[in-house]
Amino acid sequence: IAPPIPRLCYERGPSRWVVFVVRFRRSMSNTADKMEALRLLFVCTGNTCRSPMAEAIAKRAATSRGWTDVEVRSAGVAAYTGDIASGGAVRAAKKNGVDISGHQATPLTHEVAAWADLVLVMSSGHLMRVAQLGAGEHASLLTAFAAGADGVAGSGTVPDPIGGSDDEYLFTFSFLEELIERVFERIEPVVVE
Repeated sequence: IAPPIPRLCYERGPSRWVVFVVRFRRSMSNTADKMEALRLLFVCTGNTCRSPMAEAIAKRAATSRGWTDVEVRSAGVAAYTGDIASGGAVRAAKKNGVDISGHQATPLTHEVAAWADLVLVMSSGHLMRVAQLGAGEHASLLTAFAAGADGVAGSGTVPDPIGGSDDEYLFTFSFLEELIERVFERIEPVVVE
């Protein structure tokens, strides 16, 4: 039996953004000499398409901004340890100058979810699983967070290209790039502070 889903996921309460900022700043103040890295986790279903592409895009975006204090990982709610990225995801990433050919899938566990300061998911079903694992108060739909919302309100999902054409993977990659750019604009005041 799964633990109950925290109220913050579905009822109006403190803003997830506020919870995230407070949690991240608390982790920064706990270290006297060095600020801890901001830890981002992208979650999809199998950790073979969307979340590995998002991870690679976010790592590239952090590097291009000179953000050395950002760590990025990905996981899947139904992932099998060691699965490789799908061929379509590898090709879409390669066409966009990113290599994910060495990616190996990671199942979403309590420990993986707890590692992150901010968990960004591709669908509401993924958000429910993150909440069941106890990390709901620092999780959000990627589309909602990119739009400035805190959680599930007013947004859709990132389309799953699994089994689709290369054009579908390229569309998803491009969509993820746009969303992650907006996410990075939103978190910049916290990271650069």
